[in-house]
Amino acid sequence: MSQFLKTMLGAAAGSLLISGAAVAQDDTIKIGIMHSLSGSLAISETTLKDAMLMLIEEQNAKGGVLGKQLEAVVVDPTDNWPIWPEKARELIAGVGVDVIFGCWTSSSRKAALPVIEELNGLLFYPVQYEGEESSYNVFYTGAAPNQQAIPAVDYFLEELGVEKFALLGTDYVYPRTTNNILESYLTDKGIAEEDIFVNYTPFGQSDWSTIVSDVVALAADGKKVGVISTINGDANIGFYKELAAQDISADDIPVVAFSVGEEELSGLDTTNLVGHLAAWNYFQSADTPANEEFVAKWKAYAGEDRVTNDPMEAHYIGFNMWVQAVEQAGTTDTDAVIAAMVGQTFPNLTGGMAEMLPNHHLTKPVLIGEIMDDGQFDIISETDPVPGDAWTDFLPESAVLTSDWVELECGMYNTETETCVQLKSNY
Repeated sequence: MSQFLKTMLGAAAGSLLISGAAVAQDDTIKIGIMHSLSGSLAISETTLKDAMLMLIEEQNAKGGVLGKQLEAVVVDPTDNWPIWPEKARELIAGVGVDVIFGCWTSSSRKAALPVIEELNGLLFYPVQYEGEESSYNVFYTGAAPNQQAIPAVDYFLEELGVEKFALLGTDYVYPRTTNNILESYLTDKGIAEEDIFVNYTPFGQSDWSTIVSDVVALAADGKKVGVISTINGDANIGFYKELAAQDISADDIPVVAFSVGEEELSGLDTTNLVGHLAAWNYFQSADTPANEEFVAKWKAYAGEDRVTNDPMEAHYIGFNMWVQAVEQAGTTDTDAVIAAMVGQTFPNLTGGMAEMLPNHHLTKPVLIGEIMDDGQFDIISETDPVPGDAWTDFLPESAVLTSDWVELECGMYNTETETCVQLKSNY
């Protein structure tokens, strides 16, 4: 069957697109790209697909990997979680990809994970998440809570003097688990339970009037209120518009967002967002030679109006570490690459070096950025690289757990009972 016909049949059957070098499939290394290109999350994930295609094109121009060209296989599971395991199986068992770069929400990752583990696939997950997971078959190149959520709360407490917190999130795994961790952390810091307001809304939420009014009401006693936002996708547009409609500025009630970056702000009128914050591990405005080169390459590839963002940097680091690991292992075999991945280092775009840890998480600096009127961020706080924790220290059931896929060969090791729930041999 011709490559053209395979591509057309795949696309007709469920948004599968194969691209890359025009050579026989057996002579290529196939890379799965699994991101929502339609639905409410397309605003965030389409850029990640494009970034991966750019990275693959650049690597092919360098000669590929192990003397073979790379071939991108793109699928669109949309934001329909039951489709994700189907697409994962299609990529691994059907197409035979050697690695997958993809997922945005934790719901999509957790939906695909059983299939990836069953088939001994390999996933690079580039988005900040709630932690409480360490799979042998996944490398988590986005931030764990101790690399984003906890430092953001500390900034509110120590720098802005926030005394009451509104934890607003989209109703799925990541916001709920993250806010559970933050509630525990805030009470440990002396914030009373009645001073913590928690609310969840569906994907695509558009009516924010009542919720914003409830947040405003928290400040009635004169205490400083701050919003921790795990609102995801295009629901953010309505949320910030409602803040402006109720004449709430960043000075009145600051918002720090974990899912709003340059891509989400691109093309929006940011007049009413100026001064609000985001916590990430990368911003396009980072002033380093490496970032200047990366931004220039991206704009040359995708267009001058396109922006970079944090999950793009995570894919950039993860992809280059994967290339190094494959070259080191001399094969794309999953187990060999996983063994070679731990200890890999690669320069991040903000200065410094990222390192892959035995728990399959990266070291990452934590940055707080203030939204400017051009949709970029003024970096107002930056830390040294922080090792990512698979299991949080702020939930009792997790504080006793650790992950080490090298010495312990375990992703969920109980340090009190000295027993392992997730052994390498389970996969």
